[in-house]
Amino acid sequence: MQPYFFPYIGQFQLIHAVDRFILCDDVQYIRHGWINRNRILKQGEGYQYMIVPVSKHPSRETIRNIRTVEGAAWKEIIFRQIEWYRKRAPYYKEVRQLMCHCLSPEETNITRLNGSCIKAVCDYVGIPYCVEVSSEMNLNYSMVQATSDWALQMCGQLGATSYFNPPGGTVLYEKELFEERNIKLHFVKPLFREYDQRNNNGFLPGLSIIDVMMFNSAAEIADMLNDYQLL
Repeated sequence: MQPYFFPYIGQFQLIHAVDRFILCDDVQYIRHGWINRNRILKQGEGYQYMIVPVSKHPSRETIRNIRTVEGAAWKEIIFRQIEWYRKRAPYYKEVRQLMCHCLSPEETNITRLNGSCIKAVCDYVGIPYCVEVSSEMNLNYSMVQATSDWALQMCGQLGATSYFNPPGGTVLYEKELFEERNIKLHFVKPLFREYDQRNNNGFLPGLSIIDVMMFNSAAEIADMLNDYQLL
């Protein structure tokens, strides 16, 4: 999967379900995606985006070459945004400390930044995880012609016998193509367990893992990792 910024719990369910989770940064960076932003609750109602601003780059630049803007201004904005949780979330202190650990280094490579954030969350929850990045693995993409070919080429070169993807991949991947190469295709569909978000506007599912951690203990989140349907 692409390296997302503090992704939703479905991504961690995926990491929990597999033996190896590869951050794929050899593909094109898409604006307004999840590489440099995610959603948390905001005061009043609804959600807000916490955003990592990126430096100017060519329109078809690959993720591995994307850099964050330098300086601490954007980090200060994010910490002001999560301040809303201080009086409402029982685990605010622990989560803020984790975020400080992730964002304090002067790391401008978006893949390495997001990889360290994902690793920190996995350590917090108790998911065994080693960061692996596709652009550092000398993979051969000469046979890639369609979107589905990326997964097939990576699986083949890594010796994978199964490939797991979020349910959105059902429109991208054909079971028969994977079966031809003796690779089983699975889709991990999250079943969002409701938790008390301390607001009067109903439960908002699918927010950043930051929101989940604010209101749930590490043990509770570890239990949520199994709340998915394997298709």
